[in-house]
Amino acid sequence: MARIKPFKGIRPPKDLIEQVASRPYDVLNSEEAREEAKGNEKSLYHIIKPEIDFPVGTDEHDPAVYLKAAANFRMFQEKGWLVQDKEECYYVYAQTMNGKTQYGLVVGAYVPDYMNGVIKKHELTRRDKEEDRMIHVRNQKANIEPVFFAYPDDAEIDAIVADVVKNNAPEYDFTAADGFGHKLWVIRDKKTNDRITEIFAGIPALYVADGHHRTAAAARVGQECRAKNPNHTGCEEYCYFLAVTFPAGQLRIIDYNRVVKDLNGLTPAELLEKLNESFVVEDKGTEEYRPAALHNFSMYLDGRWYSLAARPGTYDDNDPIGVLDVTVLSNLVLDRILDIKDLRTSKRIDFVGGIRGLGELKRRVDSGEMKAAFALYPVSMQQLINIADTGNIMPPKTTWFEPKLRSGVVIHSFDEK
Repeated sequence: MARIKPFKGIRPPKDLIEQVASRPYDVLNSEEAREEAKGNEKSLYHIIKPEIDFPVGTDEHDPAVYLKAAANFRMFQEKGWLVQDKEECYYVYAQTMNGKTQYGLVVGAYVPDYMNGVIKKHELTRRDKEEDRMIHVRNQKANIEPVFFAYPDDAEIDAIVADVVKNNAPEYDFTAADGFGHKLWVIRDKKTNDRITEIFAGIPALYVADGHHRTAAAARVGQECRAKNPNHTGCEEYCYFLAVTFPAGQLRIIDYNRVVKDLNGLTPAELLEKLNESFVVEDKGTEEYRPAALHNFSMYLDGRWYSLAARPGTYDDNDPIGVLDVTVLSNLVLDRILDIKDLRTSKRIDFVGGIRGLGELKRRVDSGEMKAAFALYPVSMQQLINIADTGNIMPPKTTWFEPKLRSGVVIHSFDEK
């Protein structure tokens, strides 16, 4: 069962939220962060992308860069750009994209829950990326950026959140440059917070949606702190890390598509002939074609769009991994026909988040950079949960969540000052 707690969030004063809050560290590079933070000394990028305070070309893994992040975090607090709440609170965080709003709870998630599988993952992590995040967490004694969790829908939590939203003005209400809306409510009522904790104690699992490296890093630093404390009780703040958890039913996973640099020596006509062995191939002409259902794919090749419907018997709907269209495409096309074996290491394939639209696939093929593009039907939250529940790992580049959580809205500190 899931253990969570409220905490004394560190966050910007209301009038500074739009200057401080930023995109997550892993969705932009150093130069993009430098550009977005230009002229804004209050931007969170000075903490989460601190290399922007050094000459162009400085290695983001330089020890001085890590130290600068911690120094900037202290400076933001000293200047009043980040202020800690006096009482432990939960927070309601709402995100709006294309007219649809999802409501999450900002919580302290429990490190042992990650270690013992109550917090379930669906992706592998890379040790080097974990280590990078761990240095930041260790130096700052804080989780600056949240991880994105899902929980099984719960009617009472829905009712509590709806009541908070209906009867209280939001602390923050702003629209980011990408057009996505963000609102935050602070839940100060102790009785309400206690009840939220109780309800989650009856929820069997939380699911990492986005932020596997941040989750692993936060949990490992929590373990380090425990090992160094001879008087450890299990109630220390380092036993918890920052998460925003949403009801699974409100979340939508966006398609994550593939573009390939060559056809493994085949002509377009030969590729279509080989595809016909495993798919019903239908020429859709020059108008964009989006996959209509599971096991239906869209392919852009030689200026035309095609529907590829996997033939029965070419996939296994009873296997939580085999049912995924990323698996079907990898097995029947990328591996069997194009000889692309390892999606993690192959230089012949690239991945395009569905947020960019089918037009981006067409552009990359028409430019001559790529030879063909494949659009997939999005993975469902239920498929993700099935995979996590069975202890399986999704293939690389399977899920794309939008909107991304804004960083700097709430920060969790475990500094025992």
